[in-house]
Amino acid sequence: MSSPKALNILFIHYDLPGQFLHLIRYLSKQPHYNVYGICHKHTLKTSDSSLYKKLYGYQEKEIGSISTHHYVTDIQRCVLRAQAVMEILQHCLNQQINFDLALSHTGWGEALYFKDVYPETPLIGYVEFFFHAKDADAGFDPAYPVSKDQSLQIKTLNSQLLLGMNECDTLVTPTPWQKSLFPSLWDSKIKVIHEGVDIDICKPYENVFFTLPNGTQLTRKDEIITYTSRNLEPYRGFPTFIKAIEKICRRRPNCHIIITGGDDVSYSKKLPNGECYREACLKSVSLPPQRVHFLGKVPYSTHIQLLQLSSIHIYLTYPFVLSWSFVEAMACGCIIIASDTQPVMDFLEPDINGITVNFFDDEQIADKVDDVFNHLQRKKHLGLAARKKIEQYYQHHFSINHYLHLFEQLTTTQHA
Repeated sequence: MSSPKALNILFIHYDLPGQFLHLIRYLSKQPHYNVYGICHKHTLKTSDSSLYKKLYGYQEKEIGSISTHHYVTDIQRCVLRAQAVMEILQHCLNQQINFDLALSHTGWGEALYFKDVYPETPLIGYVEFFFHAKDADAGFDPAYPVSKDQSLQIKTLNSQLLLGMNECDTLVTPTPWQKSLFPSLWDSKIKVIHEGVDIDICKPYENVFFTLPNGTQLTRKDEIITYTSRNLEPYRGFPTFIKAIEKICRRRPNCHIIITGGDDVSYSKKLPNGECYREACLKSVSLPPQRVHFLGKVPYSTHIQLLQLSSIHIYLTYPFVLSWSFVEAMACGCIIIASDTQPVMDFLEPDINGITVNFFDDEQIADKVDDVFNHLQRKKHLGLAARKKIEQYYQHHFSINHYLHLFEQLTTTQHA
């Protein structure tokens, strides 16, 4: 009996592997799947090409001097990316590569014209965020009010997303709150599948230690607070956090604060004159440099090591996309103090598997830190419960199984 034909699976993502990391790693090891990828050319330098049968990099054309209304500048970029991706798709078709299934992150518009080249191939769209001018991230922080012009620009920004969603056979989003942001008419088409966590890597480790750049060695016996973000910015509560740790350092003379993250911006507005938020925030506080450690961007293994070392992990976020680091902190068994914003509340149950605070209340954060350190043995159940939550619902194997079931549904329908 001949073995079944291998399925050709295509992933399209500006920064491959992105949210598809665990899935791509799994599929690449299976003999009955051929994994293809399309990403932006800048990603090729850091991508693991061994995961793919073929990995393509696209480069969109420059906008040039064409005058574009600022409402549609991002949409224009999406169209240019989609055209560049379509050229690669046409090349694949000319090479007689037929895809049985495709998955694409919809945020960059890259798959807008996928069906124009492969009309019969099922397309799964990863939908991350539907923008709102109020009741989500925009306008959440009073320091950054939304003007009428910005409100209209935000509304217009969703147009490419809606067009891309309309091209997809089914849609996936990682959390219930993110799904709730989309218009209700899309409910039946959007499935909630979080990408999950590798709990064999993200796990508690009592014997962990870490040597700081100044030579100080820290262990689990020390009072250690961790904070991490891709970049240190308002969207992840960095200004509130800095004010809180000034109070924490005064109250707790033996506490060390370890902060990781870059000085660019991922989501927040850029400051003028090239200043970063770290520099701006540090002007208004006085922190002991021997106990507050800015490590910048660190390797993933160091990131996990610091979470394992952490006594308390502080996580603050606007009502926006939930950080992977938050779920990884839960998997590592951290005692988490987090903002009571909607994305967090999909995972955290107050006083059961974590502690919630008002995003803007630095005094409350400092008080909660005191309470944990003063009753550390009584609070350890929070970290254990956080780990258990991930074990029960958010292992990456669960995500892979959900996707495989979705694959079976779509390919069966295609060949029916």
